[in-house]
Amino acid sequence: MNNFQLFTHKIFRFIWNTVFVISYPVLATFGLLFIGVTIAFSKLSSFLAQFSKSGFKDEDQKIWEPACNESDILEAKIYKQIIFGPNCYHFRRKDGIPSILEEHIFGKRVKVLSQGFLMEKWNTTDINEIPDFDICLYNPDEDQLTKLTNIKCFDWHLADNKEDYLYLKWFDGIQGGEVKVALA
Repeated sequence: MNNFQLFTHKIFRFIWNTVFVISYPVLATFGLLFIGVTIAFSKLSSFLAQFSKSGFKDEDQKIWEPACNESDILEAKIYKQIIFGPNCYHFRRKDGIPSILEEHIFGKRVKVLSQGFLMEKWNTTDINEIPDFDICLYNPDEDQLTKLTNIKCFDWHLADNKEDYLYLKWFDGIQGGEVKVALA
């Protein structure tokens, strides 16, 4: 290095060190103030949340409610809330009689038929494997749950109920279809 290059190198190094030494306390102070203000507002928010009455409580999940509006035989309680999806429920009989329903998890969709209740029994609640459920017919007189078919989509409905057959239509967002199921 010649003398001119050495001189300019020392000048730029001095300027860089000066800028760093002057700006470092300012930047560090700003960072610490930002973190402190964030923590203060977080503590204030959690303190004020104690006085709010609109918060979600775990006891709200444990309330039994009617499973469907058309019949008052079955009650439902939320078992799990699927993020960006439907809820699944535990069912029980409202009259207090022990039932086979208490062993399974169901979707809220319940349709009352003359033969019993048409409902979806979930095979899993794992987010990676849903939707996977069986369409079942529950006969409350005999406390019998009969599997009719398996469906792998949430969008299904009862299209028709003729004699001893049910016609279920489904659509998974890409394709759809119809399933004919015998009740007897």
